[in-house]
Parts: sequence; C-alpha cells; structure tokens
Amino acid sequence: MDNSKIINDPVFGFIKIPGGLLLSIVQHPLMQRLTRINQLGLASVVYPGARHSRFQHSIGAFHLMSEAINTLQQKGNFIFDSEAEAVEAAILMHDIGHGPFSHVLENTLIRGISHEEISELMMKRINRDLGNQLNLALKIFKNEYPKRFLHQLISSQLDMDRLDYLTRDSFFTGVNEGSIGSARIIKMLNVHDDNLVVEHNGIFSIENYLTSRRLMYWQVYLHKTAVAAECVLVNALNRAKLITQEGGDIFAPPALRYFLENDVDAEWFRTHDETLDKYRELDDNDIWSALKVWTHHGDKILSTLAADMVNRRIFKVEVSDEPFDQGYIDNTRQRIARIMGIGTDDARWLAGINEIEKDMYDPADDNITVIYKDGATKDISEASELLGMELLSKKIRKYYLCYQRV
Repeated sequence: MDNSKIINDPVFGFIKIPGGLLLSIVQHPLMQRLTRINQLGLASVVYPGARHSRFQHSIGAFHLMSEAINTLQQKGNFIFDSEAEAVEAAILMHDIGHGPFSHVLENTLIRGISHEEISELMMKRINRDLGNQLNLALKIFKNEYPKRFLHQLISSQLDMDRLDYLTRDSFFTGVNEGSIGSARIIKMLNVHDDNLVVEHNGIFSIENYLTSRRLMYWQVYLHKTAVAAECVLVNALNRAKLITQEGGDIFAPPALRYFLENDVDAEWFRTHDETLDKYRELDDNDIWSALKVWTHHGDKILSTLAADMVNRRIFKVEVSDEPFDQGYIDNTRQRIARIMGIGTDDARWLAGINEIEKDMYDPADDNITVIYKDGATKDISEASELLGMELLSKKIRKYYLCYQRV
C-alpha cells in the first residue's frame, strides 16, 4: 500500500512525499511550525506577494534534492537508498531552527546561538521521537559522513537550499530577473573526487545563477525598506525586553514572554531543557499579537514602534557607500527628540544604523568547480569568460541610516 502524499507546489508542481520516515518528518509538529513562519521575514512590506512560508521552502528544497540525487545516480555515482533518504531528510529539516521573521530573533531575543545550531537541536529532538532513524541524516547535515558531496547538496555554493529559495523568492516577489533555472543547474551536476562539480555545458547557467543571486540580495533581501522595517521590529522587541526586565507590565504570549524575561544564549539553551519547547511555540503570530497590543502601551517609545509595524509606517531610510557622520546622526536624533517631546537618549530607539556587506562569490567559502570532458577542473572564476575573480569576489558595502518619520 502506497502511503505517500502529494503536495501541489505553485513553483514546481506536484511533489511526492514518500510514506515512512520522510512523511513522518513532514507531519512532525516541529516541521508544521514552519507553516507559521514567513520565509522572507519583512520583505512583504515591499513585495506584498512574498507571504510564502518556510515550510513551502523546505518542501521545495526536498524536491530539488530528489531531482539532484536522481541526476547523480544516472551519471554513475553510487548512492545507497539509505543515503538518499538521509540527505532528503536532512534538507527537509535544514531550516527547522528558524525563528519568526527570519533572522530578527538572532539579533534580539536570543544571542550567541544561530538558527543552524537550533536546527541541529530540533533535529535531535525529532530523531528521538522517531526512534533514532535520523542518525545518518544528522551525520550528513553536520558534515561528519565520508561522502562529502552529500553534505554539499545541503550546504554549499550550489546547495538545494539556495536553488529553491532563489527560484521561490523570485516567483513570489515577482522579481523575474532573479530566476535562476534550477532544473538546468541540477542536470549539470556531477561528482569528482568526492566534490560536487558542474559540467562545462552548464557554465552559462552558473553565470546567470551568480548574477541573479546578487540581484536578489540587493533588490529583495537587503532592500532598503525591508532593512528599515527590520530595524523597527528589532527596536520594538529590544524595548519590550528592557521594559519587562525592569519590572514593567507588558502583554506577551507565553512563549514570547519567556524570551523577553530571560537572557537566552547558547549556554542557556544547553542548560535549560524547557527553552527548546518555548522556542518551538514561538512563531510570527506571537510577535504580531504582541505588537497590536503594544500600540496601546503607556510607554511612548514602545507604542510608537509597535504602531509603526502594525500600520506600516516604516522608518525613513538613507543609504550611503560611506559611514554616516556622527554629527549628522546626532542631529537626526535630536530632531526626533524635539518633535516627539522625548529625551535625546530615548530617541536612539527611534533610529538605527546598519552596515551590510555582500559579495557575489567567495571562493574561500566553498567554491564552484567546473569540470571538462577530459576530466580537467577549474574554479568558476577561471572558467567563466563573463565573470572574472575581480568581479565575482568584489564586496559591496552599504550603510543604512533608519529613523522615525516625524
């Protein structure tokens, strides 16, 4: 009897989830939590269609992983069925540790621990619930398995995570220039000396992929309005945490309250068993519920920030290639303080400075290797006639000054 399930995905069409272990992962509460977490955080303030969930992304990455495994097997790369299932399980769960609004929590309610580390903790919890059937998946996820290329399918310059989120985010934002042709790239994948490589015929697809990735980062993920919206949310959560820890009365759903009342870091996660349970209960809805109530809070700073979020009154933002002059920043804060009738020190909550640096390709991270018919290999920076190392590795740094509209 076939116990598999079919999911109709708007990007890739019908995706089959085999019965057994993989379906058990999809149905697990920790995976279902991802249906309540937005994939693109606050990008929807710019692109209203960007409302897809991390669950959708995880299913899409699983689909691409299945396609990649089939391609590699057809080219004579031996992959056991157990290895295929394990790497598919790992990609299903790769984002399971993400908190609400993408990376916002890592800068506010928790510190010193990344979503990747929390993902590993959650994967271990699922492994325990499923009778230790995920031991191999965990080894591959942590790059502790001899076949290194399997880990590269999960985490590398050409992993299935990136191939899905670029394709999916381009689709839902309507930024067609971000389309990368993931199917073509997967068909060009192969393995050489236990490393994932791209056949020479796929070099143009890789050039398009790298160019599209840069465009998506600056046009979508790091769009100035999205950066400004995240600044409002970070300041609101930090202000709420300060009020809570000073003994002030503030509404918060239980899971959110736990992180407002405690200074949660990596050590706290390791020594307080209940923390993971509180984290698993936390999703976008908790934050929005709190923000709506905070618009009526007696603290003027918190109520202003909360109203900014709820009513989409996003901070004004200025972008510069050079650091902002401190005098200009001080004058901006003084003007906000004067108009709003608050102290200059309090005005710092209504402004923020972000420095963001991004490059197209970092060979030190995990390079993309092109393989030729004679078995020779070259890094993409050498193989590409369009994208040389100077262009590929060029770092772009931008400075964002975000402040309350007054």
